[in-house]
Amino acid sequence: MAPKQKGSDASAADTSKRRRVGFAGIDAGTEANECMQVFLARNPDEVGSADSTPIEPFDLNHFFGEGGKIYGYTNLKINVWISAISFHAYADISFKETSDGGRGITDLKPVLQNIFGENLVEKDEFLESFSKGCQYISDVVTNGKSIKYDASDEDDLEVEIVRVELQGAAAYLYSRLVSLVLLLVEGSTPVDITEHGWEMLVVVKKAELEPSDSKFQLLGFAAVHHFYHYPESTRLRISQILVLPSYQGEGHGRRLLEAINSIAESENMYDLTIEDPSDYLQYVRSSMDCLRLLTFEPIKPALGAMVLSLEQTNLSKRTHSLIMVPPADLAETVRLKLKINKKQFLRCWEILIYLHLDAENPKCIGNFRACIYDRTKGELLGAASGTNGKRLVQVPTSFDEDTSFAVFWTKEGGDEDNQTVQQQPEDLATQEEQLNELVDNQMEEIAEVAKNVTSRGKDKLAA
Repeated sequence: MAPKQKGSDASAADTSKRRRVGFAGIDAGTEANECMQVFLARNPDEVGSADSTPIEPFDLNHFFGEGGKIYGYTNLKINVWISAISFHAYADISFKETSDGGRGITDLKPVLQNIFGENLVEKDEFLESFSKGCQYISDVVTNGKSIKYDASDEDDLEVEIVRVELQGAAAYLYSRLVSLVLLLVEGSTPVDITEHGWEMLVVVKKAELEPSDSKFQLLGFAAVHHFYHYPESTRLRISQILVLPSYQGEGHGRRLLEAINSIAESENMYDLTIEDPSDYLQYVRSSMDCLRLLTFEPIKPALGAMVLSLEQTNLSKRTHSLIMVPPADLAETVRLKLKINKKQFLRCWEILIYLHLDAENPKCIGNFRACIYDRTKGELLGAASGTNGKRLVQVPTSFDEDTSFAVFWTKEGGDEDNQTVQQQPEDLATQEEQLNELVDNQMEEIAEVAKNVTSRGKDKLAA
C-alpha cells in the first residue's frame, strides 16, 4: 500500500472547501424606469393590448426613493393602465421570484398608491369603470360655462373649452387627474382645492359613442387660481396645464391659453402669470403673446425706434452700451390692455426686436447679442464693476462639473478685507465662458420662438 500524501490530500480538501464557500452578491436593484410602463386605454379592449397609448412619464425613478431602485425581484415588470374615461388605474405586476439580496424587498403597493391614490383598483373594477365612471365628465360640462376664444381656421369646431369652479363633480374629476399630473409634469404637486379661488378649464370633444358611455372625451385641462392683488384687483395664475398624451400636438394647449387670456381681459384681471412653466409651455406662451403684440398699435413706435438704433449703432468695439428695454409706460399699457405681466413682456420685447432685424446683417445681430449679453451679465453679477457685489464662481458638482456655478454677493460695510474676493485670471476666463454659454442658449430660445411666430403670423409681420 502506498503511503498517503497528506500534504496533497489536505490541499485538495482545502481547494474543495474554498470552492464551496462563497458570498452572495448584493442586490443592485432595478430602476423603475426600466421595469415600469404606463398606458392610457380608451376602452376595455385596449387593456393589455398593443392598442393602448403608451405614456412617457418624465421620471418614474423619483417615486421609488433614493436611486429610484426596486429591490428583491427577478424579471420584474409593472404595467399600469389608466382609463381615458374614468381615470381609474390598474397595475399588473409580474416577476419570476423574490429574494432578499441584502437590500430587502421593495413593497410596491404603497409606492403605487402614492402615485395613483384611490384611483388604483383591481382589474374587474377597472374594466367596469369604463361604463360606470364616465358620467361625471358630462356632469362637469353640464355644470360649466363654455368659453369663447379666438379660434383659428384649422380649429376643430367639435372641441369646446368649459370653465367650472373646482367643487362638486369638477373637484372629483380633478382628483382623478392628479396621477397624470404627477407622472407627466415635472415637479408638480396637487393643488389644494379647498382653498378659495380655484377653478378648472377643460378641453372636451363631443363623442359619438354608445348611449351608456360618456357624451364627451376629455382632451386636457388647466387649473387656475384667482388671488388678491392690492388694493382692489385680482391676478390670475395658471397653476397646472396638461393635454392628455393621446391628444398632444393638436393645438389644445394653445386653445386653453387663448381661453385663459380671454378670461383675464374680459374680467379685467390685473395680469396673468404661470407658475413655474416648463420650457415648452413657455415657448408656446411666448409665441402666442408675441403674435398678440404684433398687432398692438401702442407698441409699434417704440419697437421701430429700438430696431433703428440697433441697425445704426456699432457695439462691437464696446465703446458704449445700448439698453434694450421698452419704456416703462409701455409695459404698463401692455399690462392694462393685454394682461401680459412685466416679466413676460420684457421677454417678448426682445423676441419682437429680433423678429424685425435683418437676420443676414451681422452687425444688427451682433448688436442684439451684445444687448442680451449686457442684460444677462447685469442680472447675474449686478451693475457694480468693483470687487464687491455679485460674483459668478465655478462650483463643480456631480450634475455637470464643467458648467455648474454659484452666484454670491458681499454685504455693504464691515471689514473690506474679509469681503473682497480676488479672482484669478483663469476664474475670470471661466466666468466669461459660462456667461457666453448662457447668452448663446438665450439667443437660441429667442430664435426658436421668432421662427414659430414668423410661420404663424406672416400677415401680422407684414402689417
